[in-house]
Amino acid sequence: MLFLLFQMGNERYALDTRQVVEVVPLLEIKTLPQSPKGIAGIFNYRGKPVPAVDLCELAMGKRARERLSTRIIIMNLRAESGGEHLLGIIAESATEMLRKDPAEFVDSKLRIEAAPYLGPVFMDANGAIQWINERHLLSHEIQNLIFAETTYPKLNEHGTD
Repeated sequence: MLFLLFQMGNERYALDTRQVVEVVPLLEIKTLPQSPKGIAGIFNYRGKPVPAVDLCELAMGKRARERLSTRIIIMNLRAESGGEHLLGIIAESATEMLRKDPAEFVDSKLRIEAAPYLGPVFMDANGAIQWINERHLLSHEIQNLIFAETTYPKLNEHGTD
């Protein structure tokens, strides 16, 4: 299986690439007033607005460092409501791939209720790489916020409703 490696702070993590659509440089992101911690805003992806979450802020409480290696990982994410949505994940040092048999990742036996996305661990010469389960990355509240179906009033020819 192919994994995309990235960092949060000094720690290394891996995402299964089967849900990754594309990895792009850190683009201009429109911030959204009053958005909760971890919601970076929206960005233009091929003419469509796509929500972006800052993985470092979501998990560690501090924004991702803006470096040349900081990327937006665009993923297809199945929401709890059932539909598939594009989501941009801002991650540091998202520049390497790793091909490993999933069985080489072992259960750490630690369960952190606030971080249900933390999966098994692979150990190499540089330390641990933890598998992130993207299906458990976003809380129910954040999923409801960024994947909400919104209807807007129809505007008449004068731009009013």
